[in-house]
Parts: sequence; C-alpha cells; structure tokens
Amino acid sequence: MAAIVVEGASKHWTTAEGQVRAVDSISFSLDEGTLNVLLGPSGCGKSTTLRLIAGLEIADEGTIRIAGRDVTRLPPSQRNISMVFQSYALFPHLTVAENILFGLRVRKVAPDECDRRLAETASLLGLSALLARKPGQLSGGQQQRVALGRAIIARAPVCLMDEPLSNLDAQLRAEMRQEIRALQQKLGITMVYVTHDQVEAMSMADRVILLNGGKIEQNGAPVELYETPANAFVARFIGTPPMNLLPLVAGASGAVIEGIDGQAMLPSTCAGGSLGVRPEHIRLAHGRGVPASVESVEYLGGDSLVACRVGRTPVAVRIAGSVALARGDATALEWSAGAQHYFGPDGVRHAPVGSMPGETMLA
Repeated sequence: MAAIVVEGASKHWTTAEGQVRAVDSISFSLDEGTLNVLLGPSGCGKSTTLRLIAGLEIADEGTIRIAGRDVTRLPPSQRNISMVFQSYALFPHLTVAENILFGLRVRKVAPDECDRRLAETASLLGLSALLARKPGQLSGGQQQRVALGRAIIARAPVCLMDEPLSNLDAQLRAEMRQEIRALQQKLGITMVYVTHDQVEAMSMADRVILLNGGKIEQNGAPVELYETPANAFVARFIGTPPMNLLPLVAGASGAVIEGIDGQAMLPSTCAGGSLGVRPEHIRLAHGRGVPASVESVEYLGGDSLVACRVGRTPVAVRIAGSVALARGDATALEWSAGAQHYFGPDGVRHAPVGSMPGETMLA
C-alpha cells in the first residue's frame, strides 16, 4: 500500500494581480519506507505541496490519503505525521532534552516511555552528551539533529522535511545529507523532503518529483530524470553543469546547429527543436567535430570545466584533469552516438533520432 497518495490536489489564492495557482492539479503516490524529494525552483509549489500533505494548508481541490486514510480535511494532529521545519523551531529556553520531548509531553505520554524514547533517540543522533544544553549552546548541525530528534521520537510513519539544511554551510550540508538518508533507511519511515538543491535530491532520493509553476514536470528515480529528462526544463534543471541545449535550424541537407556553417546534425524534420548533450559526454576533438571557441577554463583538480561558444550558444564541457586551453582558443567538440537527446519545438523530449549518414557524433 502506498504511504501517501495525492490526487488532483490544487491550491490557489486570489491577489490584486489575479488568481495564483501555487499547486495546479497534481497527482502522485509515494511508497512506504522511501525517501521522496519535492524539487524545483523558488515559487514552484513544492513547499505548498508539503503543507497540503501536513494539513497546514487545506487543498481547494483533490484528495490526500495517508496510509489509505483520507486526510484531506483533517488537522495536522490527526494525520499521524512528524515535520522538520527550515527554521528548526527550537524553544531557546528549553534544554535539548526538553525540546525533543516537547511533543510527547503535550500528548501526555507516560514519563517512563518518554525517558526510554529519549535515550534511544539521543543515542541514534549522537546527542546523548548534549541533552542538558540549550539550543544557543549548539552548532548549526547539532541544532538540526535536535529538530530531527523531535520529529522521529514521535514514531510517526511519515516525516515531512521543509528545506532542513538550507541554513548550514556546504560541508555540513553534505554530512547531514548522509546522516538523514541513513536515518531514514534505518527507521524505515516514509520521508518527503523539500529542496531547491538538485544535488541533495540526486544524492538522497528514491524518487524525485520535479515541480515548476505548480505542475509536475517529471516524477521518477534520480537516474531517470538525469538520463531521460522528459523535457528541456528537466534537462536544464538536473545536472551540474546542466545539459547543453543547441538550437537546430534548417540547413541544406538537414537540421544544423544555429549560427555555424557545419554538417547536418539531424534530419530536416528536427529543425526548430534542440539537440541536448551533457557536458561530461562531450570530448575535445582533433581536426574534426563541431567548431567552438573557448571563453573560459575552470580547473577543479579532478576535472576542468571549459566554457565554449558554438555559434551563438554557450556550451559547457567537463574534461578529466587539466586542459591546455585559454580564452579565445579555437577548438572542436564531439560526442558519442548515444550521448545526445532531441527536444522538439515544444521542449518535449522525443525518442532518439537516427543520425545523418556517416556522422559519428550523433545518436
């Protein structure tokens, strides 16, 4: 049985500028014991979706079921969930132990049971030595663990997390990503995690739901969004650097990359669309390939990011190690047959298109 099912959920507000549809008739289901990420840019509706699941907002349309029970109109206290907020929401005048136990004491759980759960939770999160401290005496990562502790001590089967790592520095975020994932797997809870950071989504999730403008652009495993993006928005949002999209125009013998006089890349029917290829799949060619000019080179140690321009289109290339290139150099690019994607004029990804005869850099 699915842990969470959202069917046709919508949430909108009326403003002076008109109606704003923060969430626009979205549907998805999440399996028990999985970590699921709501991903997207600011204003896409991901936090509103989480609040609809939590009961902090009531859907204008659609239904929400948790563990098979319709909770669409129920308050948060009756949904059997826990939640971790972006701000942590710790009480500054209470100790770590008191913060973690706050929800249990409000529900009048027996003191012996509170003590047992506190000991287990503190041990699990490495907080046993910090229980007497106040939040102001803790680091950001320790405060995050306290917020997690307050959520998991409730033993709710569903945990909702709203950008919980946004206040931490980059190194600590990477550590906490691993800790949260390990914790979710150990406890076997269903987690819904909101973030705008696609690295967090790709590294943690069993399933990613990518939102844009209140609608779902793609719903699938991280590898699906990366390797078979549904449309140009997904292709550009997922990946660091994102997928290159090269506009195609009609040429003498087929569709060519806009702005260069070169070979036909795809059949004429593909003109008006875009050819997509990821930076790590592009190679520097020697005496053949697509002509490009170098605009910058960033050496990162294990690899280098080379920013090029093909015609009027910027193209990023990821090359292992260092490269002997500098701004203004001319080079050429190539990629293997299976590396490219074709997006139609509407931005939708289509099935792989056969290459033009004799061309080795096309899919």
